[in-house]
Amino acid sequence: MKRINRPTSLGVLGGMAVAALALAGCSADGSEQEGEGGSGEQIKVAFIPGIASDPFFRAMEIAAKDEAEKLGIELIWQGAADQYSPQSQLPFVDAALTEDIDALVLVPTDADALQPSVTKAVSQGIPVITVDTTVSDGSDLVSHITGDNHDGGARAAEEMNEQTGGSGKILVISASPTNTTGTQRVEGFETALSEEFDDLDLLPVQYAYSQPSEATTILNTTLLENPDLAGVFAVDGTSCTGAVAALNNSDKVGDVKLICYDAYAAQVSELESGAISALIAQDPAQEARLALQFAYAKVTGEGENEIEDEVVIPNVVMNLDNLDETREYQYAE
Repeated sequence: MKRINRPTSLGVLGGMAVAALALAGCSADGSEQEGEGGSGEQIKVAFIPGIASDPFFRAMEIAAKDEAEKLGIELIWQGAADQYSPQSQLPFVDAALTEDIDALVLVPTDADALQPSVTKAVSQGIPVITVDTTVSDGSDLVSHITGDNHDGGARAAEEMNEQTGGSGKILVISASPTNTTGTQRVEGFETALSEEFDDLDLLPVQYAYSQPSEATTILNTTLLENPDLAGVFAVDGTSCTGAVAALNNSDKVGDVKLICYDAYAAQVSELESGAISALIAQDPAQEARLALQFAYAKVTGEGENEIEDEVVIPNVVMNLDNLDETREYQYAE
């Protein structure tokens, strides 16, 4: 497993993009050059995000398109517009597998539900790379690229302990019980609380299924039942959006410490306003770039020996005290 230390760079496969430009892709004037190791055919990669409209995946899309242009990859970027679920994602995956693609980059919305799609792709000779989330059995994957989710949960717990003074009731709002990144973040948070910050009283984990309105309802209900709530850990960006709405509609802004995953522009603004206490920022752009570099390497053989089975990219904690230094980790939208 490869861990990338911040500040992030294209250290993994460092020279691949430069080498690839000499072998594949489009020239500066847009004319097609040779790909596929000199066969004259451009490499085609399908990249299926979890939900196309989410700023996290929008930042990933911007980087993926830029990297595809550098590498001379024909990129198919398609995903559900507004629902993060296997039911909405599977049609895009099924369609991609009929497009004569050379590689598939996938952000599985459910570890079990997307497993058959990975198996099908591999049986067709299509290499698969998962990004952010993954599937139940990763043995057939070329690589899995993600943020350090256990560490992110643990760092959120550390920040929560500091901001609450080390005591009080804490609510966790996650995406779903089968979302791999969410479960890892929750595990990291729970482990840190049990081992280091046991004066924080963790309420049962609630699931918003990536629907902001559901997160708002969950927090509204929790505040009614627990008016002394000290903090909320929103495990994904959509849960954060819903939690902010609930706090802004109450008199609890600033009293209830809200720590969120991801660093959308709106979230950074809410951090500055005081509705959010801290953000755990990932690097979706780096994840996307590495995924396409690995896909190119696997298909062409150029730099294939540098592909890592798993790459874990560290997180950054953003709060008001360090915002000047960490603002660069706000996601591009």
